[in-house]
Amino acid sequence: MSAFQLTRTLAPDAAAADLRADVLHGLTRTPKELPPKWFYDARGSELFDEITRLPEYYPTRAEREILVARAPGIAAATGVRTLVELGSGSSEKTRFLIDALLPGLAAYVPVDVSESALTGAAEALLADRPGLRVHALVADFTRGIELPDTPGPRLVAFLGGTIGNLLPRERRSFLASVRAMTAPGDAFLLGTDLVKDEATLVAAYDDAAGVTAEFNKNVLAVIDRELDADADPGDFDHVARWDPEREWIEMRLRARHALTVKIPALDLVVPFAAGEEVRTEVSAKFRQEGVRAELADAGFELVRWWTDEEGRFALSLATAR
Repeated sequence: MSAFQLTRTLAPDAAAADLRADVLHGLTRTPKELPPKWFYDARGSELFDEITRLPEYYPTRAEREILVARAPGIAAATGVRTLVELGSGSSEKTRFLIDALLPGLAAYVPVDVSESALTGAAEALLADRPGLRVHALVADFTRGIELPDTPGPRLVAFLGGTIGNLLPRERRSFLASVRAMTAPGDAFLLGTDLVKDEATLVAAYDDAAGVTAEFNKNVLAVIDRELDADADPGDFDHVARWDPEREWIEMRLRARHALTVKIPALDLVVPFAAGEEVRTEVSAKFRQEGVRAELADAGFELVRWWTDEEGRFALSLATAR
């Protein structure tokens, strides 16, 4: 069998259809909102990579610190044969985990909506790890997926704190779908950013160099290009706000003055009042007891909890009951 196999479960036009639906729904509701996944075209991905290197943006460094220190312990605690990664992207951080799991790892199953990201990551991994088998899935993990037939036990990884981008009801649905793809004895490795002081949190999403502001406004560039819209990023300000009750950061775009955005592909004209905002991202922050409870509700038992030395970020290991 080939060392690399790719399965497509998304229709070729799925992304275009999803964008149209999300923009139509999000910009005609009150308050306005757009899902954060539309930040990530080629330019958005470049900007996010730049964000991860900013001094204010600690999550990527903190999670990498944990993976470097704890990957051997994760491997010893799980003894998995198949590693599944949801939203794998470049698989860069996952390499620490893969190397700890080898040579007992029979298969790595990265799941992402971007076929090019999956192919590029697989090529890089296999160049240095010729014994590895990669079965990539072009799929949207938020819709539930069917995993390929690979040996168990499995470890499903969801890293980067991405679970924080899901609203509570979406998290419940997502965690239930992860439990549905696992069997008793399988494990789930989850990355979560932790609650901390407001200044640190806000700075991570509103850096001094303005990279996150450009990243936030990139959603407008995507809509302009893909839907022939005329949104001008210069008409909007980037806003990052901490909500202490919900314990999440919200990123928004705020109209600098009254304006309209024309979206011909949807036959839509969207009015904005001066100061009106469109929410583009929620990034929830967590506490250990909350993570434990949400995992338990989905049918997982939290068995290990690791943080970086400063206690900014956590990796939790849970087993399927």
